[in-house]
Amino acid sequence: MLAELGNGFVALLHPGALLALTSGFLMGLVFGTIPGLTASLAIALILPFTFSMEISHALVMVMGIYMAGIYSGSITGITINIPGAPSGAVTAIEGYPMMKRGDGAKALGLGAFASTIGGAIGALLLMFIAPYMAKVALLFQTADKFSLVVLALVTVAAVSTGSVVRSVIATVLGLMIATIGIDPMLAQGRFHFDSAYLIEGVNLLPAVIGLFAVCELFIQAENGWKTPELGNEADSMKVRRRDFIPLWAEIKEVGLATYLKSSLIGTFIGMLPGGGASMASFIAYAEAKRTSRHPEKYGNGSIEGLSASESANNAMCGGAIIPLLTLGIPGDAVTAIIFGVLLIHGLVPGPELLVSNFEIVAPLFAALLVSSFLVMLSALVLGPYYMKIARTNRAVLYGFIAMVSVVGTYASTFSMFQCWVALVIGLLAYAMRKLDYPIIPLLMGIILGPYLEEYLRRSLIVSDMNPSIFFTRPISLSLLVLSLVFIYFLKIRKPRTSASAAQTDQS
Repeated sequence: MLAELGNGFVALLHPGALLALTSGFLMGLVFGTIPGLTASLAIALILPFTFSMEISHALVMVMGIYMAGIYSGSITGITINIPGAPSGAVTAIEGYPMMKRGDGAKALGLGAFASTIGGAIGALLLMFIAPYMAKVALLFQTADKFSLVVLALVTVAAVSTGSVVRSVIATVLGLMIATIGIDPMLAQGRFHFDSAYLIEGVNLLPAVIGLFAVCELFIQAENGWKTPELGNEADSMKVRRRDFIPLWAEIKEVGLATYLKSSLIGTFIGMLPGGGASMASFIAYAEAKRTSRHPEKYGNGSIEGLSASESANNAMCGGAIIPLLTLGIPGDAVTAIIFGVLLIHGLVPGPELLVSNFEIVAPLFAALLVSSFLVMLSALVLGPYYMKIARTNRAVLYGFIAMVSVVGTYASTFSMFQCWVALVIGLLAYAMRKLDYPIIPLLMGIILGPYLEEYLRRSLIVSDMNPSIFFTRPISLSLLVLSLVFIYFLKIRKPRTSASAAQTDQS
């Protein structure tokens, strides 16, 4: 296998392969940065063109899009607090406060560095232990997946700043929105109020655009489209490319353990169907905050929290490829489209693929690893241009974002109704922000709601409606206990620690 991997790297040196990787990576950057355009949409658009390409070149291009699309969602999240993709939502929590205080170049550099570390670790794990990790993922049955989703929702509510009650309310509201439309088990409409439009439910992309892009448009309109006061480094004319290189002291502050642990979490979450970059970044962020020596910095520009999020969401790429190649099970929307690329060229994902045709897919492994290093390179080359986003005239910038949001929503759903859905959700998010309710738990409720419901109902059907199945399976029980541990450390023990610190300061 090592010889085939070596041949995969050699094949990547072919001019056609290099062109495919570079063009795919740049395409992923563009689609990931612009709200409403995603990596899955980019791959779907190039899918017809892969008919005439060599299979190795097609896979290389797709890997470039995948890695860049996940990373670039954080660029606008850091610079203007509008993540281009759901995977950048957590990063924006820490990155945008850094941008406002003049550390935008540092935030972008640390984010790119963490993405490179996470992407490289995910790719290496994909190369060397894919068959073994796939067996671990097979151990997760339906009840275990339900408990994993519960853990993800608990961490979201626990990590959110402010009142835990408001976080829970926002999460529940997101779960309620997720139930609108077709029942996944019975194929019947529900909560659609006899509307032919509501029966299609609320798609994820309109929800993301509404929660971030539309909501931010309302906030900016209220402020009169004024450019926010940013530190001197936010001025792209004063930023040098070396400012995007993380300092050794900053890397030490984050810690090797945070990079490694977050990357492993991201890879493992990616292996699980329905996991995705959003869940990976939230769980890694919550775990980093739980074990941090300075949890009070989280939410105010913590480089540790930003690095944990970015390490996890890019490590997820390698993890998501593992069940696709070894079991023939796509882990998310992007890998589902990659599944189609393989089928178009006559390759059937599954155990036999790595045994009989490893030399064909070896460039895929190499491209994923090289793409992770292109992330850091792109920050060094294009970083000053990323910073210009923050200094662009707000009326022009947000007018462009409004146009792209509508076009992106329609292009992904072919439904004007979903454009109205994005507007309504944007109004809801605006009201929530004015009332100090967090919107991230709402987003995670919408994302994870369908999985929570499906795994719950399937588990109860298998157990003949006996809920003890969630407590008798060791993996499920462990995940539920871990949820309680997160609640204790993040919401119960933290106030005591803060009180103790206050008493110490007074003394």
